Amino acid sequence: MDAGTWRGIFTVVMLLLFVGICIWAYSSRRRSDFDEAARLPLEPDGESIPPAGDAGRTEH
Repeated sequence: MDAGTWRGIFTVVMLLLFVGICIWAYSSRRRSDFDEAARLPLEPDGESIPPAGDAGRTEH
């Protein structure tokens, strides 16, 4: 097999991978996960998680 054949096989494999990922991403089983992720920027920040710079500091 020459390089052209390998490039063709690689192209077909990548196309099938792309189509598979698109089907997975737009399947109805994933809709609830993506809807939840889409709402994350709109939710208020959690109060139980301290800011990154205040991890070991206590207020007096």
